[in-house]
Amino acid sequence: MKIEEYLSTLPQSILSGEEIQIPPDTIREICKFADLGQNDTFYHLGSGNGTSLKIARQEFNVKNAIGIDNSEKMISLAKKMINEENISNIKVIEQDVRKAEFKDADVILCWFMDAEVLESLVEKFQKLKNGVRIITIWGPLPGCLPEKVDFPYILNKTPFNQTDDLKKQLLAVFETECIGFVTAWEYAERYTKSIGRDNPENDRFLVIIQALTIWINAKNLGVACGEEIPDSIRSYIAILREYFGIEVEHLLK
Repeated sequence: MKIEEYLSTLPQSILSGEEIQIPPDTIREICKFADLGQNDTFYHLGSGNGTSLKIARQEFNVKNAIGIDNSEKMISLAKKMINEENISNIKVIEQDVRKAEFKDADVILCWFMDAEVLESLVEKFQKLKNGVRIITIWGPLPGCLPEKVDFPYILNKTPFNQTDDLKKQLLAVFETECIGFVTAWEYAERYTKSIGRDNPENDRFLVIIQALTIWINAKNLGVACGEEIPDSIRSYIAILREYFGIEVEHLLK
């Protein structure tokens, strides 16, 4: 089966990231990456159970921490945690992030896999005051060159440095002149480690999928190292096909 067909069999909540909670240690890394501090109002769009808000307030002493999520279940969990621990200057809102207002934000954490949602948010981000730091995971904001990268964490700052050159954007994210198998594998491992799923036995499978995705995108954009397909890439394409029944070779243009 083609990888698109395989992905269509997965729960939509997994594909959208709705049920993937960012691990606490990853939240701490993101807060340090963003230079989060006491003068900042921090927003987490898609805040889940509120762990990021708790860490931002208690460990990084932000002025205010606001979470927005469209899941009634997650908002209830976050409110319960806030009340039980009596955390001040923290608020959660049950709302579609595309309809939310965050004009007072200094730092925004935003991790969505839906391109339509991201594009809608970019329009809102562009209206924010200068100097707002917006952090994404894995992928950059559409049409923007990052201000700072520590993959898989990517920071853009308003006003955005915009571009319609996908090659330029990809190389800026991976901070290299070309992308080979080793780079693709290293960055795939970083991402898989950062999202920290509860079933680490599947990590290698996820790394293979992500590494091939990175390399194939680079190849199609003309920024892969060399003209030939490396033996390592061919081997992992074959492993996916023979052991998992997943076909990705058709993605090569």
